[in-house]
Amino acid sequence: MKLIILDRDGVINHDSPDFIKSPAEWIPIPGSMEAIAKLNQAGYRVVVASNQSGIAREFFDMTILNAIHQKMHNLAQQVGADIDAVFFCPHAAADNCDCRKPKPGMFTEISQRYKISLKGVPVVGDSLRDLQAGYVSGCVPYLVLTGKGEKTQSTGGLPPGTVVFPDLAAMVTHLLKTSVPPALHVVS
Repeated sequence: MKLIILDRDGVINHDSPDFIKSPAEWIPIPGSMEAIAKLNQAGYRVVVASNQSGIAREFFDMTILNAIHQKMHNLAQQVGADIDAVFFCPHAAADNCDCRKPKPGMFTEISQRYKISLKGVPVVGDSLRDLQAGYVSGCVPYLVLTGKGEKTQSTGGLPPGTVVFPDLAAMVTHLLKTSVPPALHVVS
């Protein structure tokens, strides 16, 4: 089975410093849904792993989060894409849970649910914590410069082997080697 793990905010959809608190605020980044469709066509199962501390902070509740994810699934389906599953951490950083990235709890759950090792599985994120959680789980880290990506790149400290792309669409094109755009750089 081919699997890829994507962060949500800043990778699939535009991020907001004030959180995505409603379906109306969830706006896909141009090309992201089509990139997911290309992954599906190439045999990838697409999984989302997302910190959603807005629940613990009471900015929104599970009903709203479910409605946001339903919009994401609906927009994906409109372009022939399928997001296999959404894993999320509802906790705040102060809760010190095992599932909040950069801790690998969500990745452990994904590995158990799909009964596979995550060694070599691509993980795509726009923040250091996305890549750290994937890297310690054996994933290959890809940073996109959408969302918090440019700030993440300039801050440094990326896991070894991190490959940087302008956005999810460019990363997927590279991954599938249809017309290979060069990576912006690889962290050594």
